[in-house]
Amino acid sequence: MTISEIKAKARQQLGGKIFGETWLYALVVCLLVSLVLGVSSMILIGEIIVFGPLYVAESKLFLKQARTGEKMNIIDVFSGFSDDFGGNCILGLMQTLFIFLWSLLFIVPGIIKAYAYSMAYFIKVDHPEYDWKECLDRSQEMMLGRKWKLFVQDLSFIGWIIVGILCFGIGLLWVDPYIFAARTQFYKAIVDEEKEELLQIAEAPAENS
Repeated sequence: MTISEIKAKARQQLGGKIFGETWLYALVVCLLVSLVLGVSSMILIGEIIVFGPLYVAESKLFLKQARTGEKMNIIDVFSGFSDDFGGNCILGLMQTLFIFLWSLLFIVPGIIKAYAYSMAYFIKVDHPEYDWKECLDRSQEMMLGRKWKLFVQDLSFIGWIIVGILCFGIGLLWVDPYIFAARTQFYKAIVDEEKEELLQIAEAPAENS
């Protein structure tokens, strides 16, 4: 799937209208996550504790919407604190720690590692039984040969970001859910592609016989 197709699916997921109800619900979800992270950052180690649970919950909301088309339930922003809080917290902590350590080797290795681990929260949603290491390892596996594509996809939002900044920064509120929805569609495309490959492998012996 091309980047243009992924972004088109992201817009479709958000209802296609930036001031429509579906897009606005997604905006509120992203805003809530940012606000909670901002408040928690003022408390000692507060942000470290809430980072993982919030991003798992946000990933769950966007992924569910991408697959079912259902409107987001804003209350579910806090579901990461009730569903395996400890596991979600450790995942966020370890992902951040590893990216930080790789960044010490200069910025580029840290960026590369950030993209390698970029699917970890979606994986946790699909596989709640996974521990932090399994989520990070699986993300690295999924992103083999795909990190550059996701990087280019993120760069393609520069125009939107500039327009958002020109709108006194308020416009960025509408850009955040678009970027997150695109990442969600990126993950979904990989999963669908892998399922298709497994199906072809399963059908191959029957065709050969």
